[in-house]
Amino acid sequence: MSDYTQIKLDIADGIATVTLHRPEKMNAFTRIMMQEFIDALDVTDADDSVRAVIVTGHGERAFCAGADLTPEGGGHVFSDPNPVEDLSDERVRDGGGRLTLRLFNSKKPLIGACNGVAVGVGATMQLPFDIRICSENARFGFVFARRGITPEAASSWFLPRLVGMQTAIEWCMTGRIFDANEALHRGLVRSVHPSDGLMKAAIKLAREIADNTSAVSVAMTRAMMWRLGAGGHPMDAHRIDSRSIYRLSRSADAKEGIASFLEKRPPNYPDTVGEDMPDFYPWWDEPGYN
Repeated sequence: MSDYTQIKLDIADGIATVTLHRPEKMNAFTRIMMQEFIDALDVTDADDSVRAVIVTGHGERAFCAGADLTPEGGGHVFSDPNPVEDLSDERVRDGGGRLTLRLFNSKKPLIGACNGVAVGVGATMQLPFDIRICSENARFGFVFARRGITPEAASSWFLPRLVGMQTAIEWCMTGRIFDANEALHRGLVRSVHPSDGLMKAAIKLAREIADNTSAVSVAMTRAMMWRLGAGGHPMDAHRIDSRSIYRLSRSADAKEGIASFLEKRPPNYPDTVGEDMPDFYPWWDEPGYN
């Protein structure tokens, strides 16, 4: 897929920008948007020139106003004319969850730049981003209880890990809308910016990663933090840490990292995620790994 209709994908100077783009609908989420976003992540993962991905919404009014429940939204489980009884049927799977699981598996760091209203899936899709920043006019809402449904997009896994159980339960049980300052103070976002400075801040973060770090190191760090931080015992992390340090310490990137440090010059890392990930990656697909 290359001709996107509901998102935009721009790649320049090592940074990819995914823009949710349905300006007439406050960038509301549809199955088409889900499919296009997932495809864009496949593109950025496969492109070794991409060192970081920024995700934002079109305009200053909304990041994403939740799921589009209108007929032009392309259909939704709320109005499915052909319901299924077998809950293991593939058609039961939540579209927001399909997207967040793909975001979770990204090899590239994800920076969210929330430019306005983000409710429902507009809020939950941001949870797998590695760093989230927002504009002063951002508003968030996990509004599911006010619609007679439950949180989706695997947010019951992501949200408590980001903001703690008490805050996650409060936000989801009340379904209230809250502002950028509360999102900052509760730990949902890293920083709040004027609207005209939001993308500058996101690009600055992306540049810091792109210009100074090893792509393989960042991809491994991302996978380790998200997966091992939820493990049941530090030994789970120790096993993977040990493998990773052993393999990467013998890599061309490690040699370059040390040389550039000693020579007091910017690094030029040669390894890529397309060719040089450690031989045990992805370790979570190994038989018997829990």
